[in-house]
Amino acid sequence: MNRYMKTGAAIALIAVVTAGATWVPRWGYRGHELTGYAAATNLPKAMPEFFREARKQLEYLNPEPDRWRLPDSIAQEMNRAFSNDHYVDLEVLSPYVLEARDRWEYLKRAQASGVKDARDAGFVQYRILELYQRLEREFGLWRVERNKDRRELIEERILNDAGLLGHYVADAANPHHTTVHHDRWAAGYPNPNNYTTERGFHSRFESVFVENNIRNSDVLPLVRREPREISDVRAGVMQYIQTSHALVPRLYDLDKQQAFTADNKSEVHKAFAVGRLVAGADMLRDLWWTAWVHSAETAKGTN
Repeated sequence: MNRYMKTGAAIALIAVVTAGATWVPRWGYRGHELTGYAAATNLPKAMPEFFREARKQLEYLNPEPDRWRLPDSIAQEMNRAFSNDHYVDLEVLSPYVLEARDRWEYLKRAQASGVKDARDAGFVQYRILELYQRLEREFGLWRVERNKDRRELIEERILNDAGLLGHYVADAANPHHTTVHHDRWAAGYPNPNNYTTERGFHSRFESVFVENNIRNSDVLPLVRREPREISDVRAGVMQYIQTSHALVPRLYDLDKQQAFTADNKSEVHKAFAVGRLVAGADMLRDLWWTAWVHSAETAKGTN
């Protein structure tokens, strides 16, 4: 069982005990919905109308991959295939490994560099790129399709994949999803600042704290009014993940000062969490917009 599955199992157990069969996933449903809502609000009028009017759908779909998780006794194959797509452990990966062009070459390089189980290093950067490329292609197909019924089918495909893309972008906005210190300061790593080594930090931050302290009105005003076109999507995604990773010490410092809990009303802690949600919404809007703009070229030569 990899680290993401272990964290999910622990959170699921807590949720079952405290709320019947309710499961509380990473970022919680609320954090993912906050990101999806903010990203889908006030999109540029140059984007297709069907996309601009799909805010509720894009908000709903942001948590979707977490809804798929089931006990291993029911869905072990699915869980093992996709659970590693939500994170990347940057500490165990060299620049050479991260420069791999796809997840398969990445696995080979990671294994060759001594990573014991390369799958458990995570794939979030590739999942984002894979879904982005699919979305760009789908926008291109939509541009050239003239049959109304078929165009509507393409629209549903676009919205579904745009929503799923949002999930992984939101995951990577949380520094916990970029590090071996995903739930507590990992054993075997120097800990001179005496950061917490107790399990549960992950869910305390992105589920409990966010659910109880952050609303749409906190996030939406801070999202950039206009999305930016990303000239090099691969480089942009890696920079986004590395920027999030650089905040791991800050996240742990804040928790050391005052734990991220439901009743933590610190404005500094709130500003940090809001900042991460805004970063996720900004990046998601940028990727949607870039896919739309670049699809004009993708559409050329499409039958």
